[in-house]
Amino acid sequence: MVVIRVGCRRINLLERVGELDVGLLLALDALLRDGNVTHAAARLNITQSALSGRLNKLRQILNDPLFLPASTGRGVTATPHAFALKPELDQIIDRLKQFAQKAYVFDPSSSDRTFKIAASDNPAGIIAPDLLPLIHKRAPGIKIAFIFPDTAMIGEHLERGDVDLYIGAANDAPQDLIGRKLFDDELVTAQRIGHPRGDGSLSLDEFCSLDHLLISSRGGMFEGVIDGVLAEQGRRRRVAVSVQSYALAPLIVASTDCLCTLPKRLLGRFVHSLDLFEPPIELGTFALKYFSHPRMSADPAHQWLRSMVVEAALGNA
Repeated sequence: MVVIRVGCRRINLLERVGELDVGLLLALDALLRDGNVTHAAARLNITQSALSGRLNKLRQILNDPLFLPASTGRGVTATPHAFALKPELDQIIDRLKQFAQKAYVFDPSSSDRTFKIAASDNPAGIIAPDLLPLIHKRAPGIKIAFIFPDTAMIGEHLERGDVDLYIGAANDAPQDLIGRKLFDDELVTAQRIGHPRGDGSLSLDEFCSLDHLLISSRGGMFEGVIDGVLAEQGRRRRVAVSVQSYALAPLIVASTDCLCTLPKRLLGRFVHSLDLFEPPIELGTFALKYFSHPRMSADPAHQWLRSMVVEAALGNA
């Protein structure tokens, strides 16, 4: 039961709560603040007669005159009942303001939201170094969590709001998601600076004779797309190392004689320790996209997040 107690009086609002609306609450708030019908009406941008109509309705609902003419003849004076309602009314007005801000306005500069982006360490390694400084500059209170995606469940996770965005390859997500291509990236082959073979262009024979590192997302695999392309030409390479983490690849290549072939935007961050070369076979490009759920299309916060991801992707194009 919702009851307002004023002195020894008890008013059950459950029976009349349907008659209260935001306009009535704002009218009561304005009159309490200004103590003047003319000023309160101006605050609300309504006529004095409209305000008087709201006041009459409030008097009926709350069973109290609420405001009486001031003894000075100027303005109105709140009754004890009206004064007693003010603390709770202030809280209601504050909550309504918070609700309106969250419902219709997203201010990144003052927001403290946490966004979750699902991405394996390859897309995360490409996007995060540009995205995080950009977000910190525009929205210092916002937190970003990068999590590994469950690709089989990513559509459901996006629909439930467990994840805000998924960043991955163009063919990695269900058809009912909204996707946008961030960029096409070329694949390059990396070797450590000072590699025994020298730093000249890479021939196909060298490519096949040298040891390679391969990224196996499932773990333990020693063949991938590149091996399929080589097989079509009747060639093979030797994959000596298989790792699951893209983050490990540049570190291992920088300290061994293995080669690795990965997106340029990832390996390009390690040119202080790696030499990059065009592969001696045609591998096409690597396309990266973000995916979101249709229900979030009009959400201002998600619109902002998507725009930041696009800006970060284009900024290092």
